Amino acid sequence: MSSHQPQGPGNGPPSAGMGMQHQSGGQGPAPPAQNMSSQNLNQIVIEYLVKKGYNRTEQMLRQESQNLDKEGKPITERVEDLGTAKYSKAFRLLTGWVEQNLDVYKYELRRLLWPMFVYSYLQLIVDGFSSDGENFFHDFSPPFEKVHQDELQILQTIKLPQHVLENATAQLYRNNKYRLPLNTHVYFNLITFLETNGKAGGTVILGLLETFCSITATTRGPIDQFSFEAIIKQSVGSNENVADLQEGIPGAFTGITNRDIMNNNAILRLGMMPLEPDLANDVRAELEDEDMKQPPEPGQSSYVEFFDQIKREDSADAPNRNEIPLPPSRARDVVMEVQKIKENRDRFKIESRTGGIGPAVSICMFTFHNTLDTITSIEFSDDNNLVAVGTEESYIRVWHLHGEILESALQSGPNDPPPSSSRRLIGHSASVYSVSFSPSIAGPEGADDTVASTAPKLLLSCSSDKTIRLWSLETWTCLVVYKGHEGPVWNVRWSPFGHYFATCGWDKTVRVWGQDHISYLRMMIGHDSSVSQIAWHPNGAYVFSASDQMDKSVRMWSFVTGDCVRVFTGHTDFIGAVECSPSGKILASGDGAGNIILWDLAKGTMIKRCKGHGKGGIWSLSFSVESNVLVSGGADGTVRLWDVELPSDPFKDGEVIGTSGATDATRIGSQASGQPAAAAGGGKKKGKDTTITPDQISAFPTKKSPIYKVKFTRMNLIMAGGCYLP
Repeated sequence: MSSHQPQGPGNGPPSAGMGMQHQSGGQGPAPPAQNMSSQNLNQIVIEYLVKKGYNRTEQMLRQESQNLDKEGKPITERVEDLGTAKYSKAFRLLTGWVEQNLDVYKYELRRLLWPMFVYSYLQLIVDGFSSDGENFFHDFSPPFEKVHQDELQILQTIKLPQHVLENATAQLYRNNKYRLPLNTHVYFNLITFLETNGKAGGTVILGLLETFCSITATTRGPIDQFSFEAIIKQSVGSNENVADLQEGIPGAFTGITNRDIMNNNAILRLGMMPLEPDLANDVRAELEDEDMKQPPEPGQSSYVEFFDQIKREDSADAPNRNEIPLPPSRARDVVMEVQKIKENRDRFKIESRTGGIGPAVSICMFTFHNTLDTITSIEFSDDNNLVAVGTEESYIRVWHLHGEILESALQSGPNDPPPSSSRRLIGHSASVYSVSFSPSIAGPEGADDTVASTAPKLLLSCSSDKTIRLWSLETWTCLVVYKGHEGPVWNVRWSPFGHYFATCGWDKTVRVWGQDHISYLRMMIGHDSSVSQIAWHPNGAYVFSASDQMDKSVRMWSFVTGDCVRVFTGHTDFIGAVECSPSGKILASGDGAGNIILWDLAKGTMIKRCKGHGKGGIWSLSFSVESNVLVSGGADGTVRLWDVELPSDPFKDGEVIGTSGATDATRIGSQASGQPAAAAGGGKKKGKDTTITPDQISAFPTKKSPIYKVKFTRMNLIMAGGCYLP
């Protein structure tokens, strides 16, 4: 008898029987046991337990069978199983925890939300879920619009995986780890929360942090510029470790770096630049002669006495002349200094507001017609005789404001047109965005040819062709072409004493040049985006720059060292104008939302915020000689005066008015007189309301002329220029 038994359906496992059947020719169908699912098997076992009376075991098996999948494996409720919805659920989890956290940690934890939003959105696009990415962007982008509006506009254009590879901003985020310095306690609480709520979305956030972020746990307190630790560290001059304070990705906007917040107290020299001893003696001698020719009126100081009162001398608060070398003084410098003393003494003086009555300041408005909206900038000369405009058509045009002929030192050719009251300067190959006259002043009355001319002799212009050109206003030709910027140059400004000038551009840099050097002398780097506005401190030792787009900060640079000594943040829209007061203590900046912020340079803090302009941008600012009145102009077609010394009242936000029409937007006294501020458009729909703060003195509307330039003269007359755009 053989020991080998034939295998069939009843002997051995089903696979053995199936193998024998196939070998024997595949007789009969496969037994149903081989296709039995785990669910059927559980049902058979349960029936067996019921039949045998094992009720407890049967109930426990039923309970555990409810959490099994088709293969009999336990089902775990994980957020990863939700597919693309896992990012939305995880982001909601993180946002809710951050907003419910302690106030002392909120400021620091909120900085997690932006990188988590960016990386979640990009990951959805990379995985090919464009529609889910759009829904995620629509649901969670609104909280970031105030600070990251420009980056959101870039991210919104990314719809396909190919876009991620081609977009520079997306590659910047994905190819670099986002640095996040967190306090030790904050970091511990974050990790504990995410691990505890792993199934609810914590593992998704942990995955993003591990893949795309680099978190550094530091021992410092929570980052808050108003915390006790920050105040104490500023008072004792303590500096944090630079590595602990690095945040974000180089080139990507984070709002502002922590080091900028904590290190805004560098010592400044805000005093006026002293005169050369020889120049001061020559000016004094000339003023003595003027006093003999024109004795002062009763009760009026003589020119010499006035000069002694305001004479600029060496002091600890003033910059050193040796640090900023200037060319030797000439006869023209003596005449200019004498004229400054005369105008300073005889000017219309603006006193502080008394009894709610503002100063009776006069405005001279120059309107340009038939421009076809091609003018990009307007600039008045310091002697109030010339005006220059830059155009999108790559040329510059200069007019004499009094209609006099603009003569040339060069002999005209036979084919040259006869001289007129305007000149066209051609040389740039792209749009001209800014022009600047060299320092000048109105010459003495009745002066003959023996007296040195004080008229502007040079003009600077910058263009999107990456160049700065220096023009002669005596021969009306281009003298020098300065190259160095790696993109369009947005602005150019002469220093207060001439010889040096500053430029800024698309390449995120500010550069200071010397008139006698073909290359730049200083390059200031620190802005996160394109730099569009610059201004000089009256002593010529500092340069101010403002960046638009994503940065929206104002920086103060030392011309001597090239270092950034102040960072001013507070604007939420692009900055359209920057100006420093003649006193050298206050800085004003205006943005596209119609806000003007005054800054204390010594303290590095905000003084107050002035509101009144409509949206569209403030394009020009200027201080009075006394630095107590500020004039502004912008896209809303109004020129407005502001009281600098009036403190902002925290209990009074100002009057709310309608902005349907330009006239109605400037009637600040309508409610006081008992007349409601009605919309100028009659039955048309009322525009969005605008708040006017109490420090606005007066407003002067135009019909349809945006204001490109406003300027206080040395006699405290306001000159304004705009283009009529019907």
